[in-house]
Amino acid sequence: MIRIRRFEEKCAELYSATKIRGFLHLCIGEEAVAVGVVGALDAHDAIVSTYREHGHALARGVPMESIMAEMFGRATGCSGGRGGSMHLFDASRRFYGGNAIVAGGLPVAVGLALADHLTGDKAVTACLFGDGAFAEGEFHESANLAALWHLPVLFCCENNRYAMGTALAREHAETDLTARAAAYGMVAWSVDGMDVLAVREATDRALAYVRSSGQPCFLELRTYRFRSHSMYDPDRYRDKAEIEHWKQSDPIPALASRLVSEGLMTAAEVEEWLAEIESEVATEIDEAVAVAEAAPLEPVEDLTRFVTTAAGDPVRRTS
Repeated sequence: MIRIRRFEEKCAELYSATKIRGFLHLCIGEEAVAVGVVGALDAHDAIVSTYREHGHALARGVPMESIMAEMFGRATGCSGGRGGSMHLFDASRRFYGGNAIVAGGLPVAVGLALADHLTGDKAVTACLFGDGAFAEGEFHESANLAALWHLPVLFCCENNRYAMGTALAREHAETDLTARAAAYGMVAWSVDGMDVLAVREATDRALAYVRSSGQPCFLELRTYRFRSHSMYDPDRYRDKAEIEHWKQSDPIPALASRLVSEGLMTAAEVEEWLAEIESEVATEIDEAVAVAEAAPLEPVEDLTRFVTTAAGDPVRRTS
């Protein structure tokens, strides 16, 4: 969780310095979801994410150097520098990317699960999305087909209470998302998304159900982002007191306190351990930034690769 938090803080700094361009959506405050959900998955399970996916990618094991290079738009990035912050992708780790379209990953997840089902693969496809995606037709179509076709999809809704700047209650007549998911015949329950151990336990339980039954399952992860929707967002739709209230549930110090309260470590041991982690992470981030800055941009002659005409023919560059 510290690794994700510090990576994103560095990205915000680099964005302000115009070294990272485009859009940037930070998951600061939501790290327990990334670590708890992704950490429970097997290597052969698939993941489909959102545009707020840095934490998911790091938790999956996508190298930080590869992610940072992608943030810089460099050819050595995990998406060849063509995707940037919202389109991290690593097929070798079955991380099938962020998606700039709200709810756009849901049909992809159902397709991946269908493919695994038809080939007899026992993999689960975990699809992470926000509460805003719940209001899109793609969720309802995907949930219906996953339940109808008995597909191994774990739907993970990161409910951070705001779809961009729209509060949950202003968007949904029924704010109990698990009740609505259950209407599609899925097992569904909520979990405290600020508690990494609760998230891990709930995900383990959900995965066991999906693997044994072959049926989809829905998890509502009740979490909160401490930063604005994106770096462009002035964040005028939330009361500052609300943000400070949620910061009292910050998953990182909460876990540290729990280690002490349950007698697993002393306060001094936790402090020393956290200092070691912070040092290791700071070194890793510095190295990732240095590698990204030194990495090459995509050659101009490659700019039309993967681009075709309406007839399907490759586009040929002319001088």
